[in-house]
Amino acid sequence: MPKVIKRPAALVKQGSLTLYATSLKVSDLLMPSFYSVETLDPENTNDKGYQRLLNKGRAKKLADYIVAGQETLDAFLPTSIFLATHKDIPFSSSDNTIEIDIERIGPFSVVDGQHRVEGLRMAAEKDPRVLNFEVPVNIAINLPKIAQMCHFLIVNTTQKSVEKGVEQRIFARLTQSMELEDIPNLPKWIANTVHRGEDEKALKYVDFMNTHQESPWLNRIEMANEENNEATVNQKSFVKAIKRYVLVANNPIAALPEDKQLGIFLNYWKAITNVLGTDEPTVLFKYNGVELFCKFCVPYMSKMINMPNFKVATMEALLRQTFDNVDGDYAGVGHTEFWVKGGKASFLNSGALNVINAEMAKALHKSNGSTDIEL
Repeated sequence: MPKVIKRPAALVKQGSLTLYATSLKVSDLLMPSFYSVETLDPENTNDKGYQRLLNKGRAKKLADYIVAGQETLDAFLPTSIFLATHKDIPFSSSDNTIEIDIERIGPFSVVDGQHRVEGLRMAAEKDPRVLNFEVPVNIAINLPKIAQMCHFLIVNTTQKSVEKGVEQRIFARLTQSMELEDIPNLPKWIANTVHRGEDEKALKYVDFMNTHQESPWLNRIEMANEENNEATVNQKSFVKAIKRYVLVANNPIAALPEDKQLGIFLNYWKAITNVLGTDEPTVLFKYNGVELFCKFCVPYMSKMINMPNFKVATMEALLRQTFDNVDGDYAGVGHTEFWVKGGKASFLNSGALNVINAEMAKALHKSNGSTDIEL
Protein backbone atom coordinates (compact mmCIF):
# COMPACT_ATOMS: atom_id res chain seq x y z
CA MET A 1 0.00 0.00 0.00
CA PRO A 2 1.46 3.42 -0.93
CA LYS A 3 2.62 5.64 1.88
CA VAL A 4 2.15 8.81 -0.19
CA ILE A 5 -1.24 10.05 -1.41
CA LYS A 6 -1.40 12.60 -4.22
CA ARG A 7 -4.75 14.35 -4.65
CA PRO A 8 -6.10 17.38 -6.53
CA ALA A 9 -6.84 20.15 -4.04
CA ALA A 10 -7.94 23.76 -3.80
CA LEU A 11 -5.84 26.03 -1.60
CA VAL A 12 -8.08 28.05 0.74
CA LYS A 13 -6.79 30.93 2.88
CA GLN A 14 -8.94 32.16 5.77
CA GLY A 15 -6.87 34.72 7.64
CA SER A 16 -3.94 32.83 9.14
CA LEU A 17 -5.64 29.48 8.55
CA THR A 18 -4.57 27.44 5.52
CA LEU A 19 -6.94 24.75 4.26
CA TYR A 20 -6.84 22.28 1.42
CA ALA A 21 -10.25 21.33 0.05
CA THR A 22 -9.94 17.90 -1.50
CA SER A 23 -11.42 14.42 -1.51
CA LEU A 24 -10.13 11.09 -0.25
CA LYS A 25 -11.14 7.53 -0.85
CA VAL A 26 -12.25 5.51 2.13
CA SER A 27 -9.21 3.30 1.50
CA ASP A 28 -7.04 6.40 2.09
CA LEU A 29 -8.76 7.21 5.38
CA LEU A 30 -8.30 3.66 6.59
CA MET A 31 -4.58 3.47 5.95
CA PRO A 32 -2.63 2.64 9.15
CA SER A 33 -1.84 5.73 11.22
CA PHE A 34 -3.78 8.02 8.87
CA TYR A 35 -6.01 9.56 11.52
CA SER A 36 -6.64 9.70 15.25
CA VAL A 37 -9.59 10.86 17.34
CA GLU A 38 -8.55 12.63 20.54
CA THR A 39 -11.41 11.78 22.87
CA LEU A 40 -11.85 13.66 26.13
CA ASP A 41 -10.90 11.44 29.08
CA PRO A 42 -12.97 12.51 32.12
CA GLU A 43 -10.68 10.65 34.55
CA ASN A 44 -7.46 12.36 33.45
CA THR A 45 -7.16 16.00 34.47
CA ASN A 46 -4.04 16.35 32.28
CA ASP A 47 -5.77 14.92 29.22
CA LYS A 48 -5.73 17.16 26.14
CA GLY A 49 -8.48 15.39 24.21
CA TYR A 50 -11.64 17.24 23.27
CA GLN A 51 -13.87 14.93 21.24
CA ARG A 52 -17.17 13.58 22.56
CA LEU A 53 -17.61 9.83 22.98
CA LEU A 54 -18.34 7.93 19.79
CA ASN A 55 -21.99 6.98 19.34
CA LYS A 56 -21.74 3.53 17.74
CA GLY A 57 -25.45 3.50 16.86
CA ARG A 58 -25.12 6.75 14.93
CA ALA A 59 -22.09 5.42 13.03
CA LYS A 60 -23.89 2.14 12.25
CA LYS A 61 -26.85 3.96 10.70
CA LEU A 62 -24.48 5.71 8.31
CA ALA A 63 -22.69 2.44 7.56
CA ASP A 64 -25.96 0.71 6.68
CA TYR A 65 -26.93 3.58 4.39
CA ILE A 66 -23.56 3.58 2.58
CA VAL A 67 -23.61 -0.19 2.09
CA ALA A 68 -27.18 -0.12 0.79
CA GLY A 69 -26.18 2.50 -1.77
CA GLN A 70 -23.43 0.41 -3.32
CA GLU A 71 -25.81 -1.56 -5.56
CA THR A 72 -27.72 1.47 -6.82
CA LEU A 73 -24.71 3.82 -6.76
CA ASP A 74 -26.75 6.51 -5.03
CA ALA A 75 -24.99 6.75 -1.63
CA PHE A 76 -24.65 10.46 -0.91
CA LEU A 77 -22.35 12.03 1.71
CA PRO A 78 -21.69 15.69 0.77
CA THR A 79 -20.63 17.02 4.18
CA SER A 80 -16.85 17.35 4.40
CA ILE A 81 -14.70 15.77 7.06
CA PHE A 82 -12.42 18.25 8.83
CA LEU A 83 -8.88 16.95 9.39
CA ALA A 84 -5.97 18.88 10.88
CA THR A 85 -2.24 18.55 11.33
CA HIS A 86 0.31 20.72 13.08
CA LYS A 87 2.71 19.99 10.18
CA ASP A 88 2.98 21.36 6.65
CA ILE A 89 1.76 19.61 3.49
CA PRO A 90 3.39 20.58 0.15
CA PHE A 91 1.10 22.07 -2.48
CA SER A 92 1.92 22.21 -6.18
CA SER A 93 0.45 25.31 -7.80
CA SER A 94 1.38 24.00 -11.27
CA ASP A 95 -1.18 21.18 -11.16
CA ASN A 96 -3.11 22.10 -7.95
CA THR A 97 -2.24 18.94 -6.05
CA ILE A 98 -1.10 18.01 -2.58
CA GLU A 99 1.12 15.12 -1.56
CA ILE A 100 0.45 13.53 1.81
CA ASP A 101 3.35 11.49 3.16
CA ILE A 102 1.59 9.43 5.84
CA GLU A 103 4.75 8.48 7.72
CA ARG A 104 5.79 12.13 7.98
CA ILE A 105 2.42 13.84 8.41
CA GLY A 106 0.17 11.27 10.11
CA PRO A 107 -1.86 10.78 12.03
CA PHE A 108 -4.31 13.57 11.19
CA SER A 109 -6.61 14.74 13.97
CA VAL A 110 -10.29 14.35 13.14
CA VAL A 111 -11.56 17.77 14.25
CA ASP A 112 -15.05 17.18 12.89
CA GLY A 113 -16.52 14.04 11.35
CA GLN A 114 -15.53 11.19 13.65
CA HIS A 115 -18.94 9.53 13.23
CA ARG A 116 -18.68 9.73 9.45
CA VAL A 117 -15.18 8.21 9.51
CA GLU A 118 -16.30 5.42 11.84
CA GLY A 119 -19.42 4.79 9.76
CA LEU A 120 -17.32 4.53 6.61
CA ARG A 121 -14.92 2.15 8.35
CA MET A 122 -17.81 -0.07 9.46
CA ALA A 123 -19.30 0.04 5.95
CA ALA A 124 -15.99 -0.98 4.34
CA GLU A 125 -15.82 -3.98 6.67
CA LYS A 126 -19.23 -5.09 5.42
CA ASP A 127 -18.66 -4.32 1.73
CA PRO A 128 -15.14 -3.84 0.25
CA ARG A 129 -16.62 -1.75 -2.58
CA VAL A 130 -16.93 1.09 -0.05
CA LEU A 131 -13.12 1.39 -0.09
CA ASN A 132 -13.42 3.22 -3.44
CA PHE A 133 -16.13 5.60 -2.16
CA GLU A 134 -14.87 9.21 -2.14
CA VAL A 135 -15.67 11.76 0.55
CA PRO A 136 -15.01 15.52 0.62
CA VAL A 137 -12.31 16.53 3.09
CA ASN A 138 -10.98 19.84 4.36
CA ILE A 139 -7.43 19.63 5.71
CA ALA A 140 -6.03 22.37 7.94
CA ILE A 141 -2.24 22.52 8.08
CA ASN A 142 0.22 24.03 10.59
CA LEU A 143 -2.55 24.04 13.20
CA PRO A 144 -1.34 23.47 16.80
CA LYS A 145 -3.29 21.12 19.06
CA ILE A 146 -4.80 23.95 21.09
CA ALA A 147 -6.05 25.57 17.87
CA GLN A 148 -7.52 22.25 16.71
CA MET A 149 -9.51 22.10 19.94
CA CYS A 150 -10.72 25.68 19.38
CA HIS A 151 -11.88 24.86 15.88
CA PHE A 152 -13.72 21.80 17.15
CA LEU A 153 -15.52 24.06 19.63
CA ILE A 154 -16.35 26.66 16.97
CA VAL A 155 -17.70 24.09 14.50
CA ASN A 156 -19.76 22.27 17.11
CA THR A 157 -21.23 25.28 18.90
CA THR A 158 -21.89 27.67 16.00
CA GLN A 159 -23.27 25.07 13.59
CA LYS A 160 -24.49 22.14 15.70
CA SER A 161 -24.71 21.17 19.33
CA VAL A 162 -21.94 19.52 21.31
CA GLU A 163 -22.64 17.81 24.62
CA LYS A 164 -22.64 20.54 27.28
CA GLY A 165 -20.28 18.71 29.63
CA VAL A 166 -17.64 18.40 26.88
CA GLU A 167 -18.13 22.08 26.04
CA GLN A 168 -17.54 23.03 29.70
CA ARG A 169 -14.30 21.01 29.76
CA ILE A 170 -13.01 22.71 26.60
CA PHE A 171 -13.88 26.18 27.94
CA ALA A 172 -11.97 25.37 31.13
CA ARG A 173 -8.89 24.17 29.23
CA LEU A 174 -8.89 27.25 27.03
CA THR A 175 -9.06 29.46 30.13
CA GLN A 176 -6.05 27.61 31.57
CA SER A 177 -4.15 28.00 28.27
CA MET A 178 -4.81 31.70 27.70
CA GLU A 179 -1.53 32.92 29.17
CA LEU A 180 0.52 29.93 27.99
CA GLU A 181 -0.41 29.34 24.35
CA ASP A 182 -1.57 31.26 21.28
CA ILE A 183 -5.31 30.79 20.90
CA PRO A 184 -6.97 31.53 17.55
CA ASN A 185 -9.67 34.14 17.16
CA LEU A 186 -12.89 32.87 18.73
CA PRO A 187 -16.52 33.98 18.30
CA LYS A 188 -17.23 36.78 20.77
CA TRP A 189 -19.56 34.76 23.02
CA ILE A 190 -17.02 31.93 23.27
CA ALA A 191 -14.15 34.35 23.92
CA ASN A 192 -16.14 36.09 26.68
CA THR A 193 -16.86 32.75 28.37
CA VAL A 194 -13.20 31.74 28.18
CA HIS A 195 -11.99 35.07 29.57
CA ARG A 196 -14.46 34.99 32.48
CA GLY A 197 -13.22 31.52 33.36
CA GLU A 198 -16.50 30.51 35.01
CA ASP A 199 -16.45 26.98 33.61
CA GLU A 200 -12.90 26.42 34.86
CA LYS A 201 -13.79 27.64 38.36
CA ALA A 202 -17.04 25.67 38.53
CA LEU A 203 -15.38 22.50 37.25
CA LYS A 204 -12.81 22.75 40.05
CA TYR A 205 -15.69 22.69 42.53
CA VAL A 206 -17.31 19.70 40.80
CA ASP A 207 -14.08 17.73 40.38
CA PHE A 208 -13.18 18.39 44.02
CA MET A 209 -16.57 17.30 45.32
CA ASN A 210 -16.58 14.20 43.13
CA THR A 211 -13.10 12.99 44.14
CA HIS A 212 -12.49 14.10 47.73
CA GLN A 213 -12.62 11.04 49.96
CA GLU A 214 -14.66 12.84 52.64
CA SER A 215 -17.14 14.37 50.21
CA PRO A 216 -20.80 13.31 50.32
CA TRP A 217 -20.65 13.63 46.52
CA LEU A 218 -17.80 11.13 46.09
CA ASN A 219 -18.28 9.42 42.70
CA ARG A 220 -21.92 10.61 42.49
CA ILE A 221 -21.35 13.03 39.58
CA GLU A 222 -21.23 11.73 36.01
CA MET A 223 -18.48 13.60 34.20
CA ALA A 224 -18.41 14.46 30.50
CA ASN A 225 -17.75 11.37 28.35
CA GLU A 226 -18.09 9.13 31.41
CA GLU A 227 -20.46 6.25 32.01
CA ASN A 228 -21.03 6.04 35.76
CA ASN A 229 -23.82 3.82 37.02
CA GLU A 230 -23.36 5.16 40.55
CA ALA A 231 -23.87 8.79 39.53
CA THR A 232 -27.03 10.64 40.53
CA VAL A 233 -26.47 13.93 38.69
CA ASN A 234 -24.35 14.96 35.71
CA GLN A 235 -21.47 17.39 35.53
CA LYS A 236 -23.26 19.91 33.30
CA SER A 237 -26.12 20.39 35.80
CA PHE A 238 -23.81 20.81 38.79
CA VAL A 239 -21.50 23.20 36.91
CA LYS A 240 -24.48 25.25 35.75
CA ALA A 241 -25.82 25.57 39.32
CA ILE A 242 -22.42 26.59 40.70
CA LYS A 243 -21.94 29.21 37.99
CA ARG A 244 -25.44 30.60 38.50
CA TYR A 245 -25.67 30.63 42.30
CA VAL A 246 -22.26 30.09 43.92
CA LEU A 247 -19.67 31.92 41.81
CA VAL A 248 -21.48 35.26 42.06
CA ALA A 249 -20.36 38.65 43.27
CA ASN A 250 -22.67 38.71 46.30
CA ASN A 251 -21.36 35.41 47.65
CA PRO A 252 -18.77 36.43 50.26
CA ILE A 253 -16.71 33.24 49.91
CA ALA A 254 -16.13 33.96 46.19
CA ALA A 255 -13.46 36.49 47.21
CA LEU A 256 -11.54 33.94 49.28
CA PRO A 257 -8.56 31.91 48.00
CA GLU A 258 -9.60 29.01 45.79
CA ASP A 259 -8.55 26.21 48.16
CA LYS A 260 -10.51 27.81 50.99
CA GLN A 261 -13.61 28.15 48.80
CA LEU A 262 -13.47 24.45 48.00
CA GLY A 263 -13.00 23.50 51.65
CA ILE A 264 -15.95 25.66 52.74
CA PHE A 265 -18.20 24.23 50.03
CA LEU A 266 -17.21 20.71 51.10
CA ASN A 267 -18.02 21.50 54.74
CA TYR A 268 -21.33 23.03 53.64
CA TRP A 269 -22.38 19.74 52.05
CA LYS A 270 -21.06 17.73 54.98
CA ALA A 271 -23.25 19.83 57.26
CA ILE A 272 -26.27 19.38 54.96
CA THR A 273 -25.90 15.61 54.89
CA ASN A 274 -25.25 15.45 58.65
CA VAL A 275 -28.66 17.03 59.15
CA LEU A 276 -30.61 15.33 56.36
CA GLY A 277 -28.87 11.97 56.36
CA THR A 278 -27.79 9.69 53.52
CA ASP A 279 -28.74 6.23 54.80
CA GLU A 280 -32.19 6.16 53.21
CA PRO A 281 -32.59 6.26 49.39
CA THR A 282 -32.50 10.02 48.89
CA VAL A 283 -33.04 12.56 46.12
CA LEU A 284 -30.80 15.04 47.92
CA PHE A 285 -28.06 14.17 45.44
CA LYS A 286 -30.22 14.72 42.39
CA TYR A 287 -31.04 17.90 40.50
CA ASN A 288 -33.45 19.30 43.11
CA GLY A 289 -30.91 18.96 45.91
CA VAL A 290 -28.16 20.57 43.85
CA GLU A 291 -30.42 23.38 42.69
CA LEU A 292 -31.87 24.23 46.11
CA PHE A 293 -28.67 24.18 48.14
CA CYS A 294 -26.64 26.02 45.53
CA LYS A 295 -29.38 28.69 45.50
CA PHE A 296 -29.30 28.84 49.29
CA CYS A 297 -25.51 29.14 49.33
CA VAL A 298 -25.43 32.96 48.99
CA PRO A 299 -27.72 33.91 51.91
CA TYR A 300 -26.25 31.12 54.01
CA MET A 301 -22.62 32.14 53.39
CA SER A 302 -23.56 35.79 53.98
CA LYS A 303 -24.57 34.71 57.48
CA MET A 304 -21.63 32.33 57.94
CA ILE A 305 -19.07 35.02 57.12
CA ASN A 306 -19.84 36.59 60.50
CA MET A 307 -19.52 33.30 62.39
CA PRO A 308 -16.34 32.30 64.26
CA ASN A 309 -15.30 29.75 61.63
CA PHE A 310 -16.45 27.55 58.75
CA LYS A 311 -16.08 24.23 60.55
CA VAL A 312 -18.67 21.55 59.87
CA ALA A 313 -20.07 21.74 63.41
CA THR A 314 -20.57 25.51 63.13
CA MET A 315 -22.24 25.24 59.75
CA GLU A 316 -24.42 22.35 60.91
CA ALA A 317 -25.63 24.26 63.96
CA LEU A 318 -26.70 27.23 61.81
CA LEU A 319 -28.46 24.90 59.37
CA ARG A 320 -30.40 23.22 62.18
CA GLN A 321 -31.52 26.61 63.51
CA THR A 322 -32.61 27.60 60.03
CA PHE A 323 -34.56 24.40 59.37
CA ASP A 324 -36.28 24.73 62.75
CA ASN A 325 -37.46 28.21 61.79
CA VAL A 326 -38.98 27.25 58.41
CA ASP A 327 -42.77 27.63 58.44
CA GLY A 328 -45.55 26.78 56.04
CA ASP A 329 -45.97 24.03 53.49
CA TYR A 330 -42.28 23.24 53.32
CA ALA A 331 -41.46 23.15 57.02
CA GLY A 332 -40.26 19.57 56.59
CA VAL A 333 -37.35 20.55 54.30
CA GLY A 334 -34.92 20.00 57.15
CA HIS A 335 -36.04 16.43 57.82
CA THR A 336 -34.81 13.21 56.24
CA GLU A 337 -38.34 12.14 55.28
CA PHE A 338 -38.72 15.15 53.01
CA TRP A 339 -35.77 13.98 50.88
CA VAL A 340 -36.43 10.24 50.84
CA LYS A 341 -36.97 8.89 47.35
CA GLY A 342 -40.68 9.17 46.55
CA GLY A 343 -41.13 11.86 49.20
CA LYS A 344 -42.05 15.50 48.76
CA ALA A 345 -38.67 16.57 47.36
CA SER A 346 -39.02 14.12 44.47
CA PHE A 347 -41.85 16.13 42.93
CA LEU A 348 -40.64 19.71 43.28
CA ASN A 349 -40.59 21.98 40.24
CA SER A 350 -38.49 25.12 39.77
CA GLY A 351 -41.25 27.34 41.18
CA ALA A 352 -41.47 25.27 44.36
CA LEU A 353 -37.68 25.32 44.73
CA ASN A 354 -37.74 29.13 44.53
CA VAL A 355 -40.42 29.28 47.25
CA ILE A 356 -38.48 26.91 49.53
CA ASN A 357 -35.30 28.89 49.03
CA ALA A 358 -37.13 32.11 49.96
CA GLU A 359 -38.62 30.46 53.06
CA MET A 360 -35.21 29.13 54.10
CA ALA A 361 -33.66 32.57 53.61
CA LYS A 362 -36.34 34.11 55.87
CA ALA A 363 -35.77 31.39 58.46
CA LEU A 364 -32.02 31.99 58.27
CA HIS A 365 -32.48 35.66 59.13
CA LYS A 366 -34.55 34.66 62.18
CA SER A 367 -31.60 32.61 63.42
CA ASN A 368 -29.46 34.43 65.95
CA GLY A 369 -26.32 32.74 64.67
CA SER A 370 -25.36 31.48 68.11
CA THR A 371 -24.69 27.79 68.70
CA ASP A 372 -24.90 25.48 71.67
CA ILE A 373 -21.68 23.72 70.76
CA GLU A 374 -18.11 24.58 71.56
CA LEU A 375 -16.47 26.28 68.59
